[in-house]
Amino acid sequence: MPRSPAQVASPRPGELLPKDFSFLLRPEIYHTLTPLNVPLAFRNSPKQPSPDTPIPELVSRGFFRAAAIAAVQQLTSNSPPVDPKDYKRIFDLLYTRLACLTLIDATSLAAQEVKAFEDLNNASIYVDENTGEHLVPWDLRVLNVRLQALGFGDARRAVMSYYELAREARENIARTSAKHETATTELWKERLYDLGIKVAGALIEMDDLSGAAQHLVTLKDKGDGKMAMSRALLWLHIGDSDAARMAIRGLDTQGAKAERVIDALADMADGDFAAALEKWRALKEDGDDEMLVLNMAVCLLYEANLEEVQTRDFSLL
Repeated sequence: MPRSPAQVASPRPGELLPKDFSFLLRPEIYHTLTPLNVPLAFRNSPKQPSPDTPIPELVSRGFFRAAAIAAVQQLTSNSPPVDPKDYKRIFDLLYTRLACLTLIDATSLAAQEVKAFEDLNNASIYVDENTGEHLVPWDLRVLNVRLQALGFGDARRAVMSYYELAREARENIARTSAKHETATTELWKERLYDLGIKVAGALIEMDDLSGAAQHLVTLKDKGDGKMAMSRALLWLHIGDSDAARMAIRGLDTQGAKAERVIDALADMADGDFAAALEKWRALKEDGDDEMLVLNMAVCLLYEANLEEVQTRDFSLL
């Protein structure tokens, strides 16, 4: 005999009911993405994905606009509706939506939509009372920091929130280290390094370039070249190409390609597109990827080499 809704919802003694996130499923939260800012050639492209393409496939193939639309359609659909207590699916779809909006240059829309979260530090809403675990995935919490700072027009809010997440990361590093959970400890260390880079990025967005530069010096490199690469990219963002070259210089074999990439980007920052083009061509001989092809095309345009831009196969774009 089927159980009544009351019987289904009743928790076991001492166990609390699952959280209800129906407030994040309201259609009025989400903006409609009009095709007006999409070039006509792409609007009518025969390579557009079919409507039933799964969201992970859309993301992996670079159809970020379609993925952002599909995520909202699933969040707000009534056929079938999303279970408001299925927080894993809800937050996965929300992360896809917000991340894809930033990738298609619709960050302002993402900054408005993320306000629906209100305060992710609100334990009564976002923390599981039974386990004490935060229900929102880490990547979404990190993304939320910048978007809410933009949405509320408070850049300092991002720096403070990143430091709050860093405090949590350090606590988890200490806790997992004491339990000899090596893999989990390394994961939290990676997250802490990532937060250090994001603090520098937030300072740059506040136009505090000197503060960002001083902060970059304090960041430690684990020896894998990732921090050096991030530091170099931030120096380029600041506008100091010489410092970017110095940050990446002398890496081991694994970082040799990173050093060449930064060197080419620094040439572009200095306006020497001819030298940069030769370096991108040399890198392209080692294998194609979208970043190399795109930068080659940019250099060709700045060199007024329209003929090669028109005849070269830029299908990777």
